Amino acid sequence: MRPLLKLVPDNTNIDFMRARWFAVLLSILMVGASIALIATRGLNLGVDFVGGQQIQATFTQAPSLERLRGSIGGLNLGEPTIQQFGRPNEIAVRMPRPPAGVEDAEATRRIQAAMRAVDPQVRFDNVEAVSGNVSEELAWDGALALLLAMLGIVAYIWFRFEWQFSVGALVSLLHDMIIVVGFYALTQIEVGLNFIAALLTLIGYSLNDTVVVYDRIRENLRRYRKMGIEELLNLSVNETLSRTIATNGSVLLAVLALVLIGPETIYPLTIGILVGVVVGTYSSIYVARFLLVPLGVGPDSFLPRAAPTGAERVAPRT
Repeated sequence: MRPLLKLVPDNTNIDFMRARWFAVLLSILMVGASIALIATRGLNLGVDFVGGQQIQATFTQAPSLERLRGSIGGLNLGEPTIQQFGRPNEIAVRMPRPPAGVEDAEATRRIQAAMRAVDPQVRFDNVEAVSGNVSEELAWDGALALLLAMLGIVAYIWFRFEWQFSVGALVSLLHDMIIVVGFYALTQIEVGLNFIAALLTLIGYSLNDTVVVYDRIRENLRRYRKMGIEELLNLSVNETLSRTIATNGSVLLAVLALVLIGPETIYPLTIGILVGVVVGTYSSIYVARFLLVPLGVGPDSFLPRAAPTGAERVAPRT
């Protein structure tokens, strides 16, 4: 039975290698800009990582932020960070860790009382309090999870393929993660545990696509012994292009729906995954795959297990 819809026509032969130097320049610019943003603007670390308190509240009408800042600032609990999220009457208040001698529960009670002084009918939607020790532990555990995930991916791909493939996958992951972190630095979206979850999701998603394509490259290396490596990579990318568009497109649509109409509390997670899917799709073509050329992957990288039978396929003419 013929499929009702073909995302990619049969015998597609797009010359991806033609744009490889443009892709190299684009990647250098994006990574360089991301590193500069991280170094100059830094990340907007949330309560999960720096400790303190965060209270999300809904007022009956949009409050005066200056009046609210003055009411909370007069408590001498530290400088408040107050911002709107969602509708104008939805306010998030973030406070540093309370000074010595003040318990978290007492600080929370005083902050809520100051907010009720501005609007007696204010509704508190979310209240978080994280101590300094817990925030440091969460930050360490999150960084350790990212490191172990990346090392596990490198070891898996090295074991299944060759060391060149693991280097290509690692560089691609670092490329994607730096750009996503740079996006958080640019937009100053709050970085918390959702940020770690977004990066871990990006790592797993990128690995899935990379392994599928690496499998096709390995099969083609064993099958087409006389085909040049650049032509073979083009062939492998074109053969997996339909799968890439179908899977990446479906994920992109689902995440885009969550970004546009999903709850505000998971926005830092969904926007990170959205950016990661876009960047990861690009890097899976122009970073993970085409890094194999300078790393020395060629027709002798995988020796055939048996003598080839039948006519050998050559590169299609463009």
